[in-house]
Amino acid sequence: MRTFLKLVVCAVMAIQSVTAGTVSYPKYNKLNMKDTAILLIDHQVGLQALVKDFDTVAFQNNVLALASIAKELKLPVVITASVPEGPNGPLMPEILEMFPDVTVVDRHGEVNAWDNPEFRAAVKKTGRKQLVMAGIVTEVCIAFPALSAIEEGYQVFAAVDASGTFNEVIRYAAWDRMSQGGVQLMNWFSILCELTRDWRVHGPVMTDIIVKYLPEYKNTMITYNQIPSKN
Repeated sequence: MRTFLKLVVCAVMAIQSVTAGTVSYPKYNKLNMKDTAILLIDHQVGLQALVKDFDTVAFQNNVLALASIAKELKLPVVITASVPEGPNGPLMPEILEMFPDVTVVDRHGEVNAWDNPEFRAAVKKTGRKQLVMAGIVTEVCIAFPALSAIEEGYQVFAAVDASGTFNEVIRYAAWDRMSQGGVQLMNWFSILCELTRDWRVHGPVMTDIIVKYLPEYKNTMITYNQIPSKN
């Protein structure tokens, strides 16, 4: 009986808290191609071996898809690595090949990339206020700088499928923490679509990226093209 009464009291209090004021929802802040920068944090070969919440091949595909979005849409890119000469290892070679002209910010102590003055300066130099972040591991290398950037007035979007960690429990806890802190969670495909917005304008670029990194959608396109025309 006491348990039932407690449940009733909790329910009444919950209803009162909702009806006492107007429920507010965060504004829909769309990614803007002219105000977005891509931050690739600690995508290093040693750290990549720690990623267990995604299939290895799928994870690398997602990382390169996000990097390809930055390259093809000509978005500013900031890349950093944590003690690359140590066990974390060098950056994924595919990323270095994709951005040969980008100076990598090597950190030699700071766990949170945002604590590194050179990294913050590189972000500020982009002139962009919308930051898309991805990296390894999610709960540290993304959550820490993402929440730090939020505090400094940036809009932050975490590319969750291009960020990996030890297991799914840790991943969901990190997502929850970031989300509660104001970070928007997206995947590379939604990032691509929100940045481009219109197939009529960016169709060729969108198609090139999707065909290369999203085989399922590629198969859909192939199937459609094989359907005989009614004309």
